[in-house]
Amino acid sequence: MTTEQSPIASLAEIRALRQNLPGRDEAAEAEAQRRNAILTKPPGALADLEDIAIFMAGWQARALPEVNHPRTAVFAGNHGVAAQGVSAFPAEVTAQMVLNFQAGGAAVNQLVEALDGDLMVYEMALDVPTADFTQGPAMSDEECAQAIAYGMMAVEPGVDLLMLGEMGIANTTSAAAIYHALYGGKAEDWTGPGTGVEGTALENKIRVVGEGAARHTAEAVDGLDVLARLGGKEIAAIAGAILAARMARVPVILDGYICCAAAACLHAWAPESIGHCLAGHLSVEGAHAEVLRRMNKKPILQLGMRLGEGSGATLAAQIVRSACALHAGMATFEDAGVSDSLH
Repeated sequence: MTTEQSPIASLAEIRALRQNLPGRDEAAEAEAQRRNAILTKPPGALADLEDIAIFMAGWQARALPEVNHPRTAVFAGNHGVAAQGVSAFPAEVTAQMVLNFQAGGAAVNQLVEALDGDLMVYEMALDVPTADFTQGPAMSDEECAQAIAYGMMAVEPGVDLLMLGEMGIANTTSAAAIYHALYGGKAEDWTGPGTGVEGTALENKIRVVGEGAARHTAEAVDGLDVLARLGGKEIAAIAGAILAARMARVPVILDGYICCAAAACLHAWAPESIGHCLAGHLSVEGAHAEVLRRMNKKPILQLGMRLGEGSGATLAAQIVRSACALHAGMATFEDAGVSDSLH
């Protein structure tokens, strides 16, 4: 898919959505909590799985949450800052990997198949990269808003769980610059090896991140403005998918370091806007653990992954589906005729 179909929008229109963000269904969540308390297990024995099932009930607005139509959406975009030599791979690899996704040869394809979900891959005008953010804003207000609006298309009727991922050479540089702008500190605090840069190449990447954040942080009015100034089209599209999922009350699983940059921009703009999001895993890229801490997200998995492309989020969806199956399928003490005197 390409971005030519995306509607014209402005960041002002995106900001206006904050007034209409639905919350979780408290009645469904309360009913799920009541059911969880009488299932045939000691209290809290399933730990995080219990919390995930109750979370899903609240956002799906049903006491017995289900995962029947999970979707992984991968957005691909190119970055002008790649010309500064911040990646171990050339920008052409983005388009090559998109072809690999479409041919079924990437890691995420195998994980989606194992989940029995569907995979949507969105090309974000790869022949028109963002501008080099060390020289000016990566995107104009309109370009960023169009990418956000395009990302919203990933949420269609019937989808009950959305996993988000990305592909884009130099997008770890973009993500690091976003975090540096949002959270302060030093550029090296947020900058990791990405595709494998090290030594003087990593020093150059740190320099680029620092220059980008220094150029834009003071002028940025909110997290959406940071996204436009330092982000990529694929990161903006992920932000749009998160917002559309919120409007439709579809729970979201975030992927790793780059995907979370979109959520961090939304969180900085409107903290409540990512309440429906789970963190799929803890990436070893950059300072992902600190990012999750700042967004108050606990990762479902910790496997030392740093691939991107929605792989961690899609793998975590297996856990979320299992949590829902446990919650819905287990018998209560009364149903099973089991004494709950020790419960």
